[in-house]
Amino acid sequence: MKKISAAATAGMSVRNVLWLWWKLVVIVSLTLCVLAFLKLQSYSLSDSELSSSISTTSSISRRSRAVEYSGNPKVAFLFLVRRNLPLDFLWGSFFENADTGNFSIYIHSEPGFVFDESTTRSPFFYNRQLTNSTKVAWGESSMIQAEKLLLGAALDDAANQRFVLLSDSCVPLYNFSYIYNYLMASPRSFVDSFLDKKEARYNPRMSPYIPMSKWRKGSQWITLIRKHAEVVADDDAVLRVFKMFCKRRPPLEASKGKKNMKLQKQHNCIPDEHYVQTLLAMHGFEGELERRTITYTEWNESVTNMEKKGWHPITFSYSDAGPVQIKRIKDISNVYYETEYRTEWCRVNSTLIPCFLFARKFSRGAAMRLLSEGVVSQFDASSIMNSTP
Repeated sequence: MKKISAAATAGMSVRNVLWLWWKLVVIVSLTLCVLAFLKLQSYSLSDSELSSSISTTSSISRRSRAVEYSGNPKVAFLFLVRRNLPLDFLWGSFFENADTGNFSIYIHSEPGFVFDESTTRSPFFYNRQLTNSTKVAWGESSMIQAEKLLLGAALDDAANQRFVLLSDSCVPLYNFSYIYNYLMASPRSFVDSFLDKKEARYNPRMSPYIPMSKWRKGSQWITLIRKHAEVVADDDAVLRVFKMFCKRRPPLEASKGKKNMKLQKQHNCIPDEHYVQTLLAMHGFEGELERRTITYTEWNESVTNMEKKGWHPITFSYSDAGPVQIKRIKDISNVYYETEYRTEWCRVNSTLIPCFLFARKFSRGAAMRLLSEGVVSQFDASSIMNSTP
């Protein structure tokens, strides 16, 4: 009897241990599920919250900003720069030929940088910097935030009706009068926007907040009418999703060894090449756009370069900015979008026109040649060779 009792006791002990282990596994699993759920909730928005935010953005912006203005409508030139404006001498000449009532200037530079007589050659830029600028990193959501700050500042002036985003290497290809009339003649925004089918930039975790059917790609350099500028400036919901799920893939680092393989499988999403295009598509505004940019960029699309570091814009030097090269850009009348098998003919109100009003990236020497050749205005480039800053 003692042997039977001992065996029974041993069996019960084993069952108790197995039962305890099973309970422990269940508890740990439930705990992990709860933690994962909480983490997901901290990352995400509710469908109703996002939908409500998107649907009310336009009405909020119209209620909070004046829409009546007197005088001529203005073009707001929004300069997104690293620090100073190296081509300020060219832009100064450009604005000299304009009625000051037809334009306004806003600059997003690094925090604390001031445009005055010691930092710029042109008085047009004095104190035009934003006082609430943010530190910007290429390929990060901070670039979007800087664009939104520029639009927000420009929208405070009800006379601003067109909003042109420009970099510190952009140049005008025509005089002010031509560009002003070109922009004002069109009731549409100019936003390079196309389907992104080839690159793995869309993160499925964005769904359902940003459906893949609304995912777009395009040039960062946009020109918006006021209605669309308000939507971009006031959006918060879609930006929050971008901050969470649209991130640049980290570069290869030898010190990380095999970990590089895992990092390189991440979605390589560049926020400023997708945000405005996707946001406007989600609002149903694509029918109100000229789906092209008016800022020309020449890309180095060689396979060797792409394999090493991706396609990058070519910088125009003095020798690249002659009449023949500039005429070639001005003569472009259509843009082909391979992913949509679409040829976008450049027109305003059904009239065919040149595609591009601006171009980048231009060196200081190239900008001097534009002035000396009279592209912007007649100008003696030697007058600034030894000038400051």
